Amino acid sequence: MKIYDTPGFPNPARIRIVLAEKGLEQLFQFVPVNLIAAEHKQPAFLAKNPNGVVPVLELDDGTYISECVAITEYLDNLDADPVLTGKTPREKAMIHMMQKRADDWMIDGIGIYFHYATPGLGDALQPFKAPEWAGRKEWGERQLEKFKNGLRYFDGILAKTPYLAGDQFSMADITVYAALLHAAFLNITVTDEYPALKAWQAKVAERPSVKNRSGQ
Repeated sequence: MKIYDTPGFPNPARIRIVLAEKGLEQLFQFVPVNLIAAEHKQPAFLAKNPNGVVPVLELDDGTYISECVAITEYLDNLDADPVLTGKTPREKAMIHMMQKRADDWMIDGIGIYFHYATPGLGDALQPFKAPEWAGRKEWGERQLEKFKNGLRYFDGILAKTPYLAGDQFSMADITVYAALLHAAFLNITVTDEYPALKAWQAKVAERPSVKNRSGQ
């Protein structure tokens, strides 16, 4: 099986952490995608994922699975022992609720800020930006405020529970951690204003799956 991604980028890091948590790294071949050159926006890649984003999982039968949540669900359930997406109905509901918030507020917030309020990945990607928002730096800056609201929200959650969806490390934690990696690249760090989130970030950073195999 193959995974098309770019090491060091936030969404690819999410799936590399999942693979390490599940001990599945040796089952996959990683195929690099040149984001700087906009390879993910070209016809050959769009045939694999029409959304034009990485990562993409290719199964042995030729099936392509994109979207980090879908890929995580697939990988986590390969051995019938889902440890990242929940086993009971309550666990699944809590994880998916927090995952949606992590995607909306954190990954999307910092990602849109990066692409629209900063130079982003450079000139090659300019033609592929949403035309209705081209040049709308103020819109990107508003997304940064959404991201900061997410920092406050998740700090409050983590003041009450070890992980975002309860006692168990889950895909929601992976998503928020990846968003913080992206923010750190932009010199936006978790300050002492968010003590619970800061402590959680340090704890997650020490997990073997994160420390050694996140593709950074």
